[in-house]
Amino acid sequence: MTFDPRALPPMFHIDVTAESGASEADFVGDKEDIIIGLLRQLVTGQEKQRRLLEELVQHSSAQHRQRATELGQWKQANPDLARRCRVAAETLGRVQNEFLQNLTNEIEDNEECLLDGEFMLNEFVDRFGPRLAHLNGVLQVLSQLSVAPESTNSPQH
Repeated sequence: MTFDPRALPPMFHIDVTAESGASEADFVGDKEDIIIGLLRQLVTGQEKQRRLLEELVQHSSAQHRQRATELGQWKQANPDLARRCRVAAETLGRVQNEFLQNLTNEIEDNEECLLDGEFMLNEFVDRFGPRLAHLNGVLQVLSQLSVAPESTNSPQH
């Protein structure tokens, strides 16, 4: 038994004849109305999106201002510790530079081994990755808690 698709009744019918019950003016008017309606929907959607973005910016800037205020209050309450954090951050910055120099030297010296072997790459990441991540984290905290250095170029009267 063979299957004949023409034996089944059609699910829908498309009329592709040139004649239509609607006039050309009605068709053009309908198109314009559809386009105008779609453009209005776009504008409405963009307005909603703009309002949401404004709220998001206000919310995140309020959090940033609050964090900056809290840090400023902490620095005022602990001026000596804030200065010590700055000195520590400067020292740790120099340590970080030395560490990065050693890291880049290691990469240059072992370039082929790192490219060819996954084992060597894993060993390299295990050796330098955690230290670099922790060093960056500590340096970031110290930098945020430190007071800005007094400007040496202050105008003298």
